[in-house]
Amino acid sequence: MENNGIIIQIRNLSKSYGKVHALENVSFDVKKGVILGLLGPNGAGKTTLVNILTTLLRPDGGTAMVSGFDVLANPSAVRSRIGLAGQFAAIDENLTGRENLELVGTLYHLPRAIAKKRAQKLLEEFSLTDAANRLAKTYSGGMRRRLDVASSLIGEPEILFLDEPTTGLDPQSRNELWTAIEGLVNRGTTVLLTTQYLEEADRLADHIIIMNEGKIVAQGTAKDLKSNLGKSVLEVHVKDRQKITTITTLLKQFDPSVNEAVEVVTIPITMGTQMLLEIIRQVELAGVELADIELRKPTLDEVFLTLTGKK
Repeated sequence: MENNGIIIQIRNLSKSYGKVHALENVSFDVKKGVILGLLGPNGAGKTTLVNILTTLLRPDGGTAMVSGFDVLANPSAVRSRIGLAGQFAAIDENLTGRENLELVGTLYHLPRAIAKKRAQKLLEEFSLTDAANRLAKTYSGGMRRRLDVASSLIGEPEILFLDEPTTGLDPQSRNELWTAIEGLVNRGTTVLLTTQYLEEADRLADHIIIMNEGKIVAQGTAKDLKSNLGKSVLEVHVKDRQKITTITTLLKQFDPSVNEAVEVVTIPITMGTQMLLEIIRQVELAGVELADIELRKPTLDEVFLTLTGKK
């Protein structure tokens, strides 16, 4: 069983492909009943880590305990306690939604009556009852993803691994899946979520780990990560879009890491009130009319870009 509420324990986990270090001495714990958000750009090592924890890949070094079992010494015990939904929906398009779920129940060697009961329950929880008897190939992208996640829960796992589950979904479908995931955790499931969507981690994750090039570069709550960046961000909104370049050039005198969008320029305030007042003075001298100016805390996106150097 898990130790002191820790359901996943990783120590010095490493994996290389030739000269490429996918994971380098990664260590962390996951508490039972939470959502851990694993963030990082492509190639950061997120999927490699998930594949090791779900017994699909052997590490080169280190240890990984999942629900009290070593992934190398007792992989069958690990597999009986986890569910996995990968980046692409693994469903049979020529079966109905109900048939897909009942088929997975059969693969788990569940008695037919129990498989049917769990399938019905999951169809209700994931808002798929109206489409339960339709072929999966008629489902929208969001419905397929919900069905895929529901399939991974038919065995009632203690831990659910979600590897970039909302990739390619429209905002409404993404929000529907987020709601379903939150419901799972409220009922006691532990979730390890890998994602490149900062908004997703900000909304769902109780704890966030940011990875880059196989290493952990930061971890904490979303609030902690934003606070630890140690600087506020100034947003300068201009009325005339054609003046954006003028403002950008002006602000780069203060800090080169200026970010330019359609009607807004953002700049980190690294030297406190003095810097802020001087920026406002320079903008006034330039004669650029502003629509708004706002000082705020950094977003999770800005924390991510600062720590990984990715844009």
